[in-house]
Amino acid sequence: MDLFDYMRSATQKKESPLASRMRPRTLDEVVGQKHIIGKDKLLYRAIRADQLGSVIFYGPPGTGKTTLAKVIANTTSSDFRQINATVAGKRDMEEVVREAKDSLGMYGKKTILFVDEIHRFNKTQQDYLLPFVEDGTLTLIGATTENPYFEVNSALLSRSQIFELRSLEPKDIRELIYRAVMDKENGMGSYDAVIDEAAVDFLADVAGGDARAALNAVELGVLTTDRDSSDGKIHITLETAQECIQKRAVRYDKDGDNHYDTISAFIKSMRGSDPDAAVYYLARMLYAGEDIKFIARRIMICASEDVGNADPRALTVAVSAAQAVERVGMPEAQIILSQAVIYVATAPKSNTAVCAIGEAMEAVKEQRAMPVPPHLQDSHYRGSTDLGRGIGYKYAHDYPNHYIKQQYLPDGMEERTFYHPTDNGYEKNIKEYMIFLRQ
Repeated sequence: MDLFDYMRSATQKKESPLASRMRPRTLDEVVGQKHIIGKDKLLYRAIRADQLGSVIFYGPPGTGKTTLAKVIANTTSSDFRQINATVAGKRDMEEVVREAKDSLGMYGKKTILFVDEIHRFNKTQQDYLLPFVEDGTLTLIGATTENPYFEVNSALLSRSQIFELRSLEPKDIRELIYRAVMDKENGMGSYDAVIDEAAVDFLADVAGGDARAALNAVELGVLTTDRDSSDGKIHITLETAQECIQKRAVRYDKDGDNHYDTISAFIKSMRGSDPDAAVYYLARMLYAGEDIKFIARRIMICASEDVGNADPRALTVAVSAAQAVERVGMPEAQIILSQAVIYVATAPKSNTAVCAIGEAMEAVKEQRAMPVPPHLQDSHYRGSTDLGRGIGYKYAHDYPNHYIKQQYLPDGMEERTFYHPTDNGYEKNIKEYMIFLRQ
């Protein structure tokens, strides 16, 4: 490194964003992700022992994918190279491969290649890396916000271990905020700033698990807030935090009454067929940073519990929405959730599925386990017919309308009914068909 490279590196370090300057340099400095880098976990041990194989880090933005790659770079004795798939081309990869071959051949030194946004590589670009990963010329670290099972080709996947990074918990982001405010070397400590606990809690909550968003807001707050004339310090208040992240604090404690009141109103609005109220409460939850997967689960439950067979498509819509929001993420996920909420809210309603399973569970609980009628018992194993199993069973498809009346419930329960279809929506058709069959 010459003088100009040194000066450029020093200037870049000083002028880079707070989130970049605060990246952990060692495993012990990493916050969160204990499910993969806890001290007893495979990834932690592999990085410590410098025995890392090819891996793909998959998770939402701001969860530490690049951070883990940088930690590996600081820990490993291998050569470390980094490219970004949004700007890198085949020539860049050819240069990395050439240098990796030289390093391995002349010095016996391995090369780790970190490809950020690996999902941006097309199939041909991914295929180019494959033989060099396979023969050990390169150890690949890929980072992606997209599901690797959809975006990375199967050959690379089979040679890599996938580690899913989760959105950081609010307590993790709170720790990072306090660390950034106090750190005098890489953080904002030299500015003599203090941050109110309410501001920390607010930023940790609305960041939605994205540490970068929270730290960007802290940096903006410190750099744009005047010093207090009484003590000469920079005070980051809740109001300042709201301005810096361009979001108003909403009273929504995820562990308190307001959380449960809002989700209750949301569900009851869908059940009550009021799409306007349902979408309003959806917006309140989204604005406050509620987990979109939690919201999607509640929509699925409502689709089955309150709509049921009055419109069987409601559950299909809700399940599709739940899968879509996991793949798409915010902010577009709010449109998908809105569509599902409107569909469920405006669908005809029936809770017969709830009543049916409730009555059946009660019958099972109150009565002894009644024997399965002999003609319904399994007759496929040797000797079963000698025991009378399966004898007399009538195969429904051999009869008109693919139906034949026979006993299915245990003896003594023949007249019990658990499912009572309503006249709402498609369930009216079910009710009429069941009457037709039974007559």
